[in-house]
Amino acid sequence: MKTSSKIWLALSGILLIALGVMCICRPAATLFATAWIIGFFTLLAGVSKLMFTFKTQAFLPNSGSRMLSAILQIIVGIIFLANNIFVAFSLPVIFVVWVLVESVILTVQSFDYRNAGFRPWWAITLLGIAGIVLGILGLRNPDVSAATLSLLIGIAIILTGAGYLIALCGINRFEKKVNEFGRMINADEQ
Repeated sequence: MKTSSKIWLALSGILLIALGVMCICRPAATLFATAWIIGFFTLLAGVSKLMFTFKTQAFLPNSGSRMLSAILQIIVGIIFLANNIFVAFSLPVIFVVWVLVESVILTVQSFDYRNAGFRPWWAITLLGIAGIVLGILGLRNPDVSAATLSLLIGIAIILTGAGYLIALCGINRFEKKVNEFGRMINADEQ
């Protein structure tokens, strides 16, 4: 794995842990700020796509579908910005689904680490399972307040970030074994 990819994986883990802590400490502020950011970036993406469509419609076919997509993005962005409260209370459910999916993937990938000889593969499995359990709890209780969901999400995001960091250790160990194996083969050839 490239060093830059490892750096991004490490940064993702660290930022996920920081985001989880922020969700726990300031749930309402986090939800409203996130809702506003999503609305703003959706609006910005729609405007950019619309400008791109106008500039390229002469030589790119199907510009009508791109224009429709851009207009829909602009509308969604405006709705998100105008209905910040609705979006803010929807975000916990969206994040719970995301954490649930990421945790399932992390759990499945933990067995690849086991097959590669990474001893603490079980830690990745446990963190993945913990994320799955918290995700299911969040989905089973949609009437729970946003603050409680933010707490569950914050813990789950922290666990997912920790899983990324442990996975990075597994990748480093696996690469070390591959390099050692390559050196052994080269030594045998000489």
